[in-house]
Parts: sequence; structure tokens; C-alpha cells
Amino acid sequence: MAENPLRGVQVEALVLMRIIKHSSQAFPTTATGSLVGMDVNGVLEITNSFPFPTADAPTQDGPQDSNIAAAAPRAKANAVYQNEMIKYLREVNIDANNVGWYTSASMGNFININTIENQLFYQKEINERTVALVHDVSRSSQGGLSLRAFRLGASFVTAYKEGKFSTESLQKSGLRFQDILQELPVTIHNSHILTSLLHQLPTQPSKDEFEAPPNLASLLQDPNAPVPPLCPNFDSLDLSIDPFLEKSCDLLLESIENHHTELNNHQYYQRSLGREQAKITAWQQKRKAENAARTAAKQPPLPEDEWQKLFKLPQEPSRLEILLNSRQVEQYSRQVDGFTASVSGKMFAVKSNLLPGGGEGV
Repeated sequence: MAENPLRGVQVEALVLMRIIKHSSQAFPTTATGSLVGMDVNGVLEITNSFPFPTADAPTQDGPQDSNIAAAAPRAKANAVYQNEMIKYLREVNIDANNVGWYTSASMGNFININTIENQLFYQKEINERTVALVHDVSRSSQGGLSLRAFRLGASFVTAYKEGKFSTESLQKSGLRFQDILQELPVTIHNSHILTSLLHQLPTQPSKDEFEAPPNLASLLQDPNAPVPPLCPNFDSLDLSIDPFLEKSCDLLLESIENHHTELNNHQYYQRSLGREQAKITAWQQKRKAENAARTAAKQPPLPEDEWQKLFKLPQEPSRLEILLNSRQVEQYSRQVDGFTASVSGKMFAVKSNLLPGGGEGV
């Protein structure tokens, strides 16, 4: 592993377009693929990508197919396919270093056991300089690109390899749900040739009927000049609630319910453990009393460790699912916060007009 840590991820525009196209075509099924590039002074440059082949499953479309697609990066057949593709890329003198994988998501629902195991497969089996690119198809459909890069935290990788997610081990290590994934900044890079082409693209001539200039000043303006990007847009004044906000709230409530279910399971384990420990304590006290009586009667005492054969303590459930649910709840909460920021600003701007009698003096 290199000494300097990763500081960011740089994605080529062509790679981004491939990821967007693959994710849009596979939606609502999860789309996954491999990333190829190199590490340059702590910045992971992603210069190429290719999708994993779809699994031929006899089942119908449903959650099982989605799970198969989500687990594709660590499948043996896809690992062989990836090695073959990298070998062919090396033959044509293209970057042939695997730097991670990408996946599609919907409304930020990517924090699950499949994502963790896929990224752990890359960080553990190939090299440590790998990332997971997450493209949110639903968020990007609103007009703003949603592309994020994640890595597993070092403390979480250590705990996952040891398989210790009990309450005692988490208290000793201090592992929190914020330590599961580490986000890296993502930048989009265009080649110099493409940048020059974009600057030299001529503006399309207007197909509308020519209108006479209203005044003399308008004659001095270039009719082919592009419209400034910050022109007035009345769509921003729409006060309707974003439909994605309602969906995010539903997903947030569902994650909270799953979190409470896991907490109830852990509380049931604690109650069962308490009952068994109370039985063991009662049995030990009874055995000590029997041994005291046998000692007074000059008889050999009975063994006091037979409770290990008579009683079986319940096994503590893993706390991994609770950690993942907590991290997913945080993800949905940040989405709700982002959605409500613009809506709240509009509501405060027209607050006086929404109140009864507030707009009479206008």
C-alpha cells in the first residue's frame, strides 16, 4: 500500500457517460461494472470502465434478481471476465490497472451488505487503492448529477475481517456507523481536445421568424450570441413539494422501522441471557449448599462446573445490521435535508402572502 492516502477521485467524462447510460438502461435493476485507471499522487484517475455481464437467472424480475445483480462484482465468473478484459486493454496500450467498481442506486439506497462485501472484495483481494462509485439514477433524473466515491474505513475493515461485531468488541474498538464508509471528493475531467471542441461549437441559428428590433440599442447586440446561463427561470418559483421528498421520507421511515426491529431482537437476546444467568446462579447456589451438607457429612463434594453441560447461553446477534441501518438512516436524513432546503426557502419568501390577510397591503 502506498504511503500517501487517497485525496480524491478524477473521472473522465467518457467514463461518466458510460456509467450513466448503463445505469439508466438497467434501471430499476442494479447496474455494476469495473473501473480502470491509475493512482497519481494520491488522486485516483479513472480513465476507462466496462459493465459486468448480466447473470442469466431463471427467476422472474424481483428482489432476487436485484440481489444477484448487486453481488455481480464479487462473482467468480465476473472476476474471470474482468481479468480477461484488463488483459485485452493492456494489449492495446490502455490503462489496465483495476481501481474499483461502480454501481447504480435509487434514492440513495446503496448502504447494504452487498455494497460492503463488494468493496471489501476489492480492497482485500486486489489492492488497497480502490473505490466504489455510486451513481444515483433517481437523483440525477432531476437534472443534477449524483456521483459519489466511497471507501471502507480501516477500522471497519479490521472488524469485518475478524467478524467481531458484538457489543463488547464495538465498545473496545470504538467503531461507529460513521466509520463504515469514507467519502472522497469527485471531479469530472475532460481532455484538452474535447474542451477545445466545446469552446468552438457554433451556436445554432434561430429557426423562428425574424422580428424587427424594437429600438436602436438592440441593433448593437449580436443576434447569435448565446443566452446567458443565469437568465430568469420562473420554474424556480414553483411552490409544489418535490415528489422525491415524499419518497425519501417513506424510505427514511422504513429504515427507522428496520432499526427498531434490530434493537428489539437485541433486547430479546438480553432478556434471554438474563433468564439463563439467573438459572445458572440459582443452580450454583443450590450446588454449594449441597456440597456444604456433604462436607459436613464427610462425603465427597459434587463438581460445581456441571452447569456448563446443563445450561446453554444464547448467542449474541451481530451488530453489523444495526450499524448499516444507522448509516442508511443518516444517508436518507441528509437527502431530506437537501430536498427541504429549497422548499423552505421558497416558503419563507412568500410567508406573508400565505398567511390570512398577509397580501392585502401589497
